[in-house]
Amino acid sequence: MALALRLWRSLPLGRSAAPGPRLPTGAAGSREQCVLWRLRGAEVMGNPGAFKRSLLFSALSYLGFETYQVISQAAAVHAAAKVEEILEQADYLYESGETEELYQLLSQYKESEDAELLWRLARASRDIAQLSGTSKEEKKLLVYEALEYAKRALEKNESSFAAHKWYAICISDVGDYEGIRAKIANAYMIKEHFEKAIELNPKDATAIHLMGIWCYTFAEMPWYQRRIAEMLFATPPSSTYEEALGYFHRAEQVDPNFYSKNLLLLGKTYLKLHNKKLAAFWLTKAKDYPAHTEEDKQIQTEAAQLLTGFSDKN
Repeated sequence: MALALRLWRSLPLGRSAAPGPRLPTGAAGSREQCVLWRLRGAEVMGNPGAFKRSLLFSALSYLGFETYQVISQAAAVHAAAKVEEILEQADYLYESGETEELYQLLSQYKESEDAELLWRLARASRDIAQLSGTSKEEKKLLVYEALEYAKRALEKNESSFAAHKWYAICISDVGDYEGIRAKIANAYMIKEHFEKAIELNPKDATAIHLMGIWCYTFAEMPWYQRRIAEMLFATPPSSTYEEALGYFHRAEQVDPNFYSKNLLLLGKTYLKLHNKKLAAFWLTKAKDYPAHTEEDKQIQTEAAQLLTGFSDKN
């Protein structure tokens, strides 16, 4: 605005513009052409008010564009700061086990284009689906909803290890509603995304744990499911309990006691390998794990039942 005012003050107020140069009638054309030239010049220079307004408008347009850029940049910074604030709130609620509050918070931003918000919303949707009070119909809707959020997160940022991880988890969950054939058909895709998540973040214990579950699932696959896998793939997916155990231990090394289910599966895998001593060690840790979520409580119960089975046999 200061620039515009200086421009305004520098213009003559009420003074006539200097007369333009005369063109010789013979050199530049007829007398009519000379008169036309003078008239056109007078439209601008002969009307200082119009000229000043035109120049002022140009200055204001330039200043408006500069202001727009400043405001746009400020808005982008503000939006980024707001997203960071939401993520901090979401992570706090997740760590506190406030599943429903977390879902309510993130659901307000379901149209977001931010991958970090979207994969967290996928996780929250899945966690709500896992609650015992969630009806079967609502659970199914939430499972498919979670897959959509995870897919969008991955589309927005293919370098997000969490987006790969939660997309794989959600694909697996949807398989529960689409039949064993679909679940087996998606097996390699699920494994691929888990492996990509580990590649992007080798310190993410959860992704390593999930690869262990993948191996455990195919190690204990019943014969009829193996027949289906053989029909779908030239080389059907397969694994061993030893391979699963390696991933579970690796996850525990990265982040000790990070997840009650990892402790439970270490115990169950040792049971499959007929090592009761180590099975009892890990099952006891699972039973004594502080219950922050409903899943933790379910795992405590399962671990206690398995340990009771030990006592009864002994």
